[in-house]
Amino acid sequence: MNHEQMGAVPMAGMEHGARQGGHEMTGALGPYPMERESSGTAWQPDESEHMGLMTSSGNWMLMAHGTLNFVYDHQSGRRGDDKAFASGMLMGMAQRPLGNGKLQLRASLSPDPLMGARGYPLLLASGETANGQDRLIDRQHPHDLFMELSASVSQNIGAKSSVFLYGGLPGEPAFGPPAFMHREAIMDSPEAPISHHWLDSTHISFGVLTAGLVIDNVKVEVSRFNAREPDQHRWNIETGPLDSTAVRLSWNPTRELSLQGSWGKFIDPEQLEPGVDQKRLSASLLYARELSPGWKLAGTLAWGRKTVEHHDDDAFVAEASLKHSDWTIFGRGEVTENRELLPLQEHGPAFRVGKVSIGAVRDFRISPHLSVGAGALFALNFVPDGLKPYYGTSNPTGMMGFFRLKLD
Repeated sequence: MNHEQMGAVPMAGMEHGARQGGHEMTGALGPYPMERESSGTAWQPDESEHMGLMTSSGNWMLMAHGTLNFVYDHQSGRRGDDKAFASGMLMGMAQRPLGNGKLQLRASLSPDPLMGARGYPLLLASGETANGQDRLIDRQHPHDLFMELSASVSQNIGAKSSVFLYGGLPGEPAFGPPAFMHREAIMDSPEAPISHHWLDSTHISFGVLTAGLVIDNVKVEVSRFNAREPDQHRWNIETGPLDSTAVRLSWNPTRELSLQGSWGKFIDPEQLEPGVDQKRLSASLLYARELSPGWKLAGTLAWGRKTVEHHDDDAFVAEASLKHSDWTIFGRGEVTENRELLPLQEHGPAFRVGKVSIGAVRDFRISPHLSVGAGALFALNFVPDGLKPYYGTSNPTGMMGFFRLKLD
């Protein structure tokens, strides 16, 4: 086919996966269903939703999808704030056969820098910096303009086996579950998780090289990467030594499940804590299933641990969504042990804090590949007595209302 328009191809819940020219479309990294691939080199369940606007040109298969959110955010209590902002991402992918495998190029951009260096209010979130001097506390940092600029090449070494090499500047190393905006259970929420810096803050790493081996439903991979978190300059591309290491083992025992366990040694990740290294562990289970025609259930269970100067701090996350027709209901529960909630230059005491949120969004199709949606969410936060004087209450709340534009 030459420049043949395929349209938006729905890939979720299809018995034999997505098809192109009568053939099942396989992943960029191995001979398995394309639906299995998520952010970076991470896996998700084979039953995951994987929609995009697709076309072909010669030997190239091209895909694009994106979401633009317009959000009004209200966070209550003494540390609360209000803000209107835009967030989202636009992703493009080009893929073609190469030898006995595939070559893939991928780019992902975000409008987040437009919201300003201080990001948006989000109680109990912390990490990164807005000015190079102070850590953001009770705010979610904006993502960089360039979320991913990557290339991968794979070669099949058997009917169900392959080897691959992935590189990105920026890219995502082999650590943790798929980044939160790619997890089907919670991708419809405009709110970042407070567990972000335990599980998936490396999804924008300025320098990544990953080598992997796939044997049927098992994948093992090793990354060397630059662990320094993006700085306050959100429009540029940064560089640094690939001196950190991550190892991840992934297993998809059924079409509905995807499990991973990972370990990482992060060299000098924090701009405001020079010379302080971290070790991290992560384990997760992702679930996706079409309950019946028109009904889709997705879930996430994840755990992460940060070890900094012999202190082990954990985070636990549970996410779920239920989709029916144009409606999506989503929710998340989290617990983190956070040492960054007081305005100290060094890590302070660990406070165990928690959060639950629930929301819904209704989409309206305005063209075959474009929809608009309207939604809202409510969040209830839980802080211990030691933090109550700072927040004014044990249970500050958060609310978001949003409109969105989706290209799929």
